[in-house]
Formats: sequence, C-alpha cells, structure tokens
Amino acid sequence: MRLRVFAALAALSLGAMTGCGASGGTSAGASALRIMAPAAPGGGWDQTSRVAEQAFKSADPQRKVEVFNVPGAGGTIGLAQLAGEKGNGNLLMTMGLVMVGAIEQNKSKVTLSETTPIAKLTEEYELVVVPAASPFKSLADLVAAWKADPAKVSISGGSAGGTDHIVAGLMAKAAGVDPKQVNYIAHSGGGEALNELLGNKVSAGISGVAEFAEHVKSGKLRALGVTSGERLPDLDAPTLKEGGLDVELANWRGFVAPAGLSEADKKALTDLVTKMHEAQPWKDAVAKNGWIDSFQTGQQFTDYLASEQTRVKAIIAEMGLVS
Repeated sequence: MRLRVFAALAALSLGAMTGCGASGGTSAGASALRIMAPAAPGGGWDQTSRVAEQAFKSADPQRKVEVFNVPGAGGTIGLAQLAGEKGNGNLLMTMGLVMVGAIEQNKSKVTLSETTPIAKLTEEYELVVVPAASPFKSLADLVAAWKADPAKVSISGGSAGGTDHIVAGLMAKAAGVDPKQVNYIAHSGGGEALNELLGNKVSAGISGVAEFAEHVKSGKLRALGVTSGERLPDLDAPTLKEGGLDVELANWRGFVAPAGLSEADKKALTDLVTKMHEAQPWKDAVAKNGWIDSFQTGQQFTDYLASEQTRVKAIIAEMGLVS
C-alpha cells in the first residue's frame, strides 16, 4: 500500500513538473523531450539516459532534452509514474531486463502492458567482481566460500529481481548453492553498489561491464568472471563458464513511452530515437562502453518485450525469487 501511495504522489509530482498529466498529452514534434532514468544516478539506466541525451542533442540541436531520475523498486516507481502520463508524446523512460524482473519480484500493480514500446537499444554482459583486497583470487575461491556458508558471502548489485540478482541466482544454482540462500544486497543504482565494493563492505558485486571495467583496469576491483560466452576484448576477465559455472546472460536496455499515444506521436518518437541511434555520440558511446548494438523498433521490439516477460518470469520463479 505504501508503495502504491508513493507512486501515485510521484505521478502527480511529475504531472506538475511537466505541465501535462494523463489528460494533457503533447506532440512529440514539440521542442522539449524528457527522459526518465527510473533509478538512482550512477547505474546503467542513468548512464544510458545521459548518453542518449547527448546523442539526441546531436541529432536534433534545436530540441531541448532533459534527463531526470526516479529511483526505487527496480524501476517500478518510475513505471507507475509513467503510467500517469498517458498520451504524453514528449516523455521516454529508459528500461530493460532489470525492470521485467522487478515487476514480478515487487508484484507491481503497473506492468509494461501500460506502456508504448519504442525501441530496444543495447545489450551488455554482466561482470562479477571483488574488492582488490579480497581474499578471493578466483571464481573458484568465491564458490568454495559460498558452499561453506552462503550467508557470509554478501553480493552487492542492482534491484531485487533485476539482472544482477538473476545472475547471482543462476551462479548459485550452477555452483550447487540454494539460490534462496544468496545474501544479495539490492540497490536502486549502480553507484551505491560500487561504493560498497570500493569500501570493502561486501564480498562481491555484480553489474554491467561498463560500470565496473574502469575500476578493474585501475586495480581497485578484481574481475572474477563475465557472463559472455567468450572472453571480451580489452577486459582481463575469464568467462563464468571458464570458472566452472555454466551461466551466460546478456542484459538489455531500451525505451518505452506512456500508453495512449496517437499513431503520429508514436511514429515521431520512433523516428527521433532512430535518429539518435544513428548519431555519432551514440555510436561512440556504444563502442567505448562495450555495449552490443541490438536496435529494434516497432512490432519487432513489442514482440521481443512480450517474450522477455515470459522468459524472465520463469527464471525468477525457478530461482525462488517470487512466490
């Protein structure tokens, strides 16, 4: 109940800030575009949103673009807020696999069926790391400690039910550890998880490669494994499969808009995002961050989103993350 009340208040707040609520949709052809990052600063959604902001400005210099953060509950606070903006053609929300799992984990009353799918943007593999001072020198060391006492191995990551949590559960299952026993510490943004790691407050951390790679290269973190099928270039990290855990998973991110858009607004937003995807700042960021370009729009993305909801629901149910 408290979550629903907060979400309702947040939706009213956003309506006041944008000057348009459920009954005040505006044309996507107008100059202003707002991008919601439904997480705290420092994480993957925030990073993607701010890269997109610069790419939008490059693709359409006359357009005002603003990113704002709405953290909480794996993005479902932001999702509820988006649902209150029905018909608003000047609002995008960055989302992805994390939100699909969080909707199930949090039993969110608002689902992705109450949005307009616009585009899938990228995929990214996950990285498992430990602080530089950690006694765990390899994935085998971590697994041995996990098996001995799961409660003593704390793993920091993003939202409960999100990609990081799913990876932790799949790793535990592959290691012969009950996924329900994983001591997972959830955060609403990657920055919080990173601070715990750098402060030696947790045993290990899981997040997107781009969020940890710099700190691995600087020696502040040690990479134990990456969730790709093969080793990634420019990253000194074995795959989880090399470390003995049969786990492979790619996170993905995309854009959705509020429900109730006119066909003209939906097309205008899709065309704008397509121009953003083709802009050089976006291409440069994809290369720099090691993201995989997986651009989809229209019915292709709508179908993909539906299939992901089915797939993720089955995964987290098997892991015991939902009752």
